Amino acid sequence: MSDPTETRTEKFALSYRPFTDNDLAAAYELSSQINWPHRVDDWRFVAQAGEGFIAEDESGVAGTALCWKFGRDHASLGMVIVSPERQGRGIGRRLMELLLEAVGGRTTLLHATVAGKPLYEKLGFREIGTTNQHQGTAFQPPLLSLPPGERLRPLGSNDTQQLVALASRASGLDRSALLPSLLELSDGIALDRDGELLGFALFRRFGRGYAIGPVVAPDSDDSSRAKALISHWLARNEGVFVRIDTPGDSGISEWLDGLGLVRVDTVAKMARNGAPRADHSVRQFAIINQAVC
Repeated sequence: MSDPTETRTEKFALSYRPFTDNDLAAAYELSSQINWPHRVDDWRFVAQAGEGFIAEDESGVAGTALCWKFGRDHASLGMVIVSPERQGRGIGRRLMELLLEAVGGRTTLLHATVAGKPLYEKLGFREIGTTNQHQGTAFQPPLLSLPPGERLRPLGSNDTQQLVALASRASGLDRSALLPSLLELSDGIALDRDGELLGFALFRRFGRGYAIGPVVAPDSDDSSRAKALISHWLARNEGVFVRIDTPGDSGISEWLDGLGLVRVDTVAKMARNGAPRADHSVRQFAIINQAVC
C-alpha cells in the first residue's frame, strides 16, 4: 500500500493522511456539521478501536473515514464524512479506496445512507439487510417472564470470555479485540441459566444520552429473552434519552415502537467479498453501532 500522505489533488490542494488522536476535535466538529450525535468520547472509542484516514485542504479537515478489523477475515467501515462545502470533489471515494486498501480481501461491512449507497455499490458492496434506528425518552416496558431456571444478573469480571464467544457467534465477527474495550465503557446485564451465560445487553453513554447494544440472546419466535434484556435497561432509565439500533429482521422493531422507542431511520447494511456467517441459534438483536456493527 502506498503512503497515503503522498496522495494529492493539486487542483484543490487536498492531502490524505492517517487519522490520529490529535484529529478527534476536528472530527467531532465535522460530524456536528451534519448533525451526527457523536461526542468527542464516542469518536475516541471508535478511533482507538480501529484505524483510518483524514482528508485535508487549506481550510483544515475536509473528511474522515475509519475501519475496524475483526481477525483475519472480516472488517467494517464507518465514520465516512465529507464536509458539506467540500462535497463533489471525490473526497469520499478516495477515502473509501484507502480504507479498502487497508482491509484487503476481508469480508467487509458498512451501513449506507441513501446518499452514500450508490458510491458503495460502485466499490463492490451489495445490500444484505437493513438496520433500524430507534430512540426515545418515554417508555414503560412490561414485566416479562423468563423460562424456568433462567435469570438476569449483573455481568462479572469472569464473564468476558463467554461474552466474546457469544458476541462473535451472533455477529459472525471476531469480537475478541473489540468487546473488552467496549465493556470498559459499559454497564452490562447477563441472561444466565445455572451458571451458563445465554445472552447479554450492554448500556453506555452515547451521543445525546445512552445506547443499548449489543444485545445478544437465544433466538425464539417471541424474542422474549432479548425483550427482557432490553426492558431491564429501559425500566431503570425512564425519561432518559436512549437509542438502540436493531437489525431489520430482528422482529422487535414494532415492539420497540410500542414502548416509545420510535423508529426514526432505516439504513442499508452492505457487504463486500461475501457476508459474515452467524450462528443462528443465538442472535444479535441490537448492534454496537452503525460503524463497528
